[in-house]
Amino acid sequence: MIFITLGSQKFQFNRLLEEVDDLVESNIMREDIFAQTGYSDYEPKNYEFTKFLDYEKYNEREKKADVVLTHGGTGAIIGAVKNKKRVIAVPRLACYGEHVDNHQIQLLKEFEEMGIILACYDIKKLGDAYNQIYSAELKPYTSKRMSVLSSIEAFLIKTEKK
Repeated sequence: MIFITLGSQKFQFNRLLEEVDDLVESNIMREDIFAQTGYSDYEPKNYEFTKFLDYEKYNEREKKADVVLTHGGTGAIIGAVKNKKRVIAVPRLACYGEHVDNHQIQLLKEFEEMGIILACYDIKKLGDAYNQIYSAELKPYTSKRMSVLSSIEAFLIKTEKK
């Protein structure tokens, strides 16, 4: 199953939803799809959707999914990779009124360099990304939080000794 999540910020991402509809119609995406469409006003024709899910239902949908298809939001991506999901992320672009700037491109490049997601920068190549996602060599997500905390603790101990 594919779970599409478009976040909770007040920006639409109609382009992504429309492209998925086209890919379903052309029989490229053949598995079950469910979308949390957020503030988008496009209503998918070929797959189930809802505007928003509560925390519990969101987690249920994500856990059932094999693939999470999302925008370039940090929260959505980190949540999915922590749940060991294969992620295709498409950046929202300012020129389409999807965000205030194009910072999601830079975020996706960072996640891509880490090897934990498959980024799709051109919406017309989403079908190609979908065809690659199951065979893509993605690394598991590992949090750096503990190493950062250890470094801070070591610094503080060293400072106290002076």
